[in-house]
Amino acid sequence: MNDRYDAGYGGDQYELVGYDEYGRPVYRQAPAQPGGQQQYDPYAQQGYGYDPYAAGGQQAAPQYGSYDAYGTQGGHDTGQQPPTPAHDPYDGYGTPQGGRAGQPAYDPYGQAATSGRQSRVAEQTAYIPQQAGPPEEPGPEASADPGAPDYRTEQFAFVEEPTDDSEDVIDWLKFTENRTERREEARRRARSRVIALVVVLALVAVGGVGYLWYAGKLPGLSSSDSGAGGTTAAAAQKRDVIAVHLHDTKQGGTSTVLLVDNTTTKQGTAVLLPNSLGLTGDDGTTTTLAKSVDDAGPDATRTALDSVLGTDIEGTWRLDTPYLQILVDLVGNIEVDTDADVPDPAAKSKGAAPLVRKGENQTLSGKMAVAYATHQGSGESADAQLERFGQVMQGVLRKLSSDPQAATTTIQTLGLILDPPLTDKDLGSFLAGLADRAKGGDFETALLPVQDDGSLSAETSDSVVKDILGGTAKSPDKDAAVSVSVQNATGVKDRAAKARVVLLNGGFTFLEGGTASAAQPTSKVFYADAADKEHATEVAKTLGLPDGSVAQGKVSANADVAVVLGQDYEPAS
Repeated sequence: MNDRYDAGYGGDQYELVGYDEYGRPVYRQAPAQPGGQQQYDPYAQQGYGYDPYAAGGQQAAPQYGSYDAYGTQGGHDTGQQPPTPAHDPYDGYGTPQGGRAGQPAYDPYGQAATSGRQSRVAEQTAYIPQQAGPPEEPGPEASADPGAPDYRTEQFAFVEEPTDDSEDVIDWLKFTENRTERREEARRRARSRVIALVVVLALVAVGGVGYLWYAGKLPGLSSSDSGAGGTTAAAAQKRDVIAVHLHDTKQGGTSTVLLVDNTTTKQGTAVLLPNSLGLTGDDGTTTTLAKSVDDAGPDATRTALDSVLGTDIEGTWRLDTPYLQILVDLVGNIEVDTDADVPDPAAKSKGAAPLVRKGENQTLSGKMAVAYATHQGSGESADAQLERFGQVMQGVLRKLSSDPQAATTTIQTLGLILDPPLTDKDLGSFLAGLADRAKGGDFETALLPVQDDGSLSAETSDSVVKDILGGTAKSPDKDAAVSVSVQNATGVKDRAAKARVVLLNGGFTFLEGGTASAAQPTSKVFYADAADKEHATEVAKTLGLPDGSVAQGKVSANADVAVVLGQDYEPAS
């Protein structure tokens, strides 16, 4: 309930409704009290800016009427001034000063003063907007007074102003959390990549060691370092082998090369076989490689080579010199490091310029390649010519296409007829693989060492027969039968064939010695070593020749006894 005060004049009463923003009390005119009773209002007699300490206590006459929010009275001026109260409970700022007995005193915020009796002001402050209310718990001075009012939070209206900073804080927290998660995810991915890389490197290392072990290339396990262990590893390797026979259609003679593709070690090799290599036929006869190629044919020669070298030749490629010339022209010439000047066979004068000049990286056409591959200089061994043929084959492989289909097309373009079971497709694929080796630097040539008698020495042939071919040398066993080389000088073509039958029936090994350029009247039987004199005598008796025909003389390296059949030879019926 609001306190009411009597203005003292005209019976007007005013009641306190609150305080303005400067702490001054605000009043309004109250309705008349029943019975005509009026209460004194100390503020009713003051206008706006009333000063209770004015000199002499004289006050300006108040103007009665309604008051605004700052206590300014509107309306008319009565010309009368209400009497000054004996004691004013408020100072010039409207601050309670203790008041009279029975009158409450208030501070500018509606709080009850600590002195004097206090009345309830809840009704005054509950409806004042934006006015700070009393604390939820009274202070120690208020609680000390049992008559102090008890204020609670629900008696006041608090307005919580929303702030935009809360959304910014939430966004920042989300951004920080997302960035942390991204960093952790990046670290996890990096660790996963490192682990995967380590695993891959370990697998590559294990695979590389396994391959080297399988290929026999680990230190201490190669054929050259480990003896029997290396031989076993070399024998287990996979190889493709084809025999190439070059036939010189102009000068005569043949040259043989074994092309080897080791698919295990990825190495290609051209093994050069000397014509003096001794071979043993199916019937037990002994002959040379050159004679076997000319007389026995490709199949018998391939079988004899397999028996002597302990290898498995898959096919035979007969390459005549005209086809070699076409092949070199098809691949677009070759480059060879030539070791000699080769004269032009077509040149008529002796002082003509050489067809092929000695030097490094000499470009050879088809014609030049044939001349170089078949050239054997004066005083040179047959092995020199064989090595030149190997150089030409390596040069061809370096220029041949590594594509199997393209290489097959090149072979088909030659138009040559291959010996079964070799086909154009098989030869093209095989040469394409070797071409890839030659272009990559994984191709070499090796000469098979052969002794004067055509046999293979185990010590000198290990590097070729065992390491390259993966076989075992099996030279003809001389102790099994005495080898006899027979040359026909009778002037009759079939006399040598009849002598062959007689010698085979007598337990000897027959070697073809060819046909003499001129007939001889008498037959001769020669032996080189004194230990073979007895064998020569037995050969003469078997052929029906007199003992006087036996003499010591020159014998070919692959034979024990040499026979020259003369016109006096009469074959047995």
